[in-house]
Amino acid sequence: MTAGQPARSIGRRVRARAVVAASWLACRLPERPLLALADLAGDLAYRLAPERRHRARRNLARIAGWLAEHDMGTPEARAAARDGRALTRLVHDAFRHSARYYVQFARTPMVDAAYLERRLVIADRENVEALLTSPGGKLFVGLHFGRYELPALIAVALTGRPAIVPSETLADADLQAYMVSTREALGLRLIGLAEARRMLAQALRDGETVGLLGDRDITGGGIDTELFGARARLPAGPALLALETGVTPNVFGVWRDAAGVYQGSMEVVPLPADGTRRERVNAFLAAEARVFERHIAAAPAQWLAVFHPIWPDLEAAADRPSPTTGRAPAGGPEPAGEVGQ
Repeated sequence: MTAGQPARSIGRRVRARAVVAASWLACRLPERPLLALADLAGDLAYRLAPERRHRARRNLARIAGWLAEHDMGTPEARAAARDGRALTRLVHDAFRHSARYYVQFARTPMVDAAYLERRLVIADRENVEALLTSPGGKLFVGLHFGRYELPALIAVALTGRPAIVPSETLADADLQAYMVSTREALGLRLIGLAEARRMLAQALRDGETVGLLGDRDITGGGIDTELFGARARLPAGPALLALETGVTPNVFGVWRDAAGVYQGSMEVVPLPADGTRRERVNAFLAAEARVFERHIAAAPAQWLAVFHPIWPDLEAAADRPSPTTGRAPAGGPEPAGEVGQ
């Protein structure tokens, strides 16, 4: 063991205990002042993270342009396609929603059936409940949007059985143990990404409920698909699970409205019956992307993926030096004086 290892180990334990303490406190304080603090943290992050801000601006500019072209989404989002200040406000909102998400994440242990009944409105709720209480495996596909854990918790509440969810394993063992224990207390069963495909397929065959996210290609095995009018890589996992098990995927989204109520909706996306394996997977991903677009249109600033690479062409353009600034975001320069407003 090197001299630095004990110090790192102590630091990780301190950090893990701080996270546990913060979660405990967040579950016992009123939500409104916590969200106000989150907004302040988002404002600070917006000022202090220019690369993150530029990427969010590029991604949201593409989304806003597509929404305006297809006459979808809110007036504020469509305005961001032609008005630099409106785009800046959208980016600023994305930082605030990101900070709010972490507050809500810390408050996850307090989510129970009464909370879900009070704070979550599901479109076509009767069909969702009928699906969850029917026999056989259920496959739900979501995206890093709004408060995306809530559908899994609904499944637990309605079925009385764990919902199985793949999750990245944290490098910090203490934080990983905390994550697993708190989620298991709510009825979620977390499994690592390495064994996810085999275990998820078996769980579906056994009639269990499986939830996974399909908007970010974390493992690098994604397939090119059109998303908001440009090529992006989406994970093939949901389609492959459907192929292997015969279970029809259901694509969901959950976003927070201005009153603090979560709005959830779900669309069934069957795997095409005809074509080669690759053709069926590609067709599913295209249909899945259309559902993602409809969900995100409701609240683009709540799609947490805007802080990460989505479209290779935007990333490549951002890496090309500009003759005037050296490196300008593809979403267009920020209007003078707007950073921090």
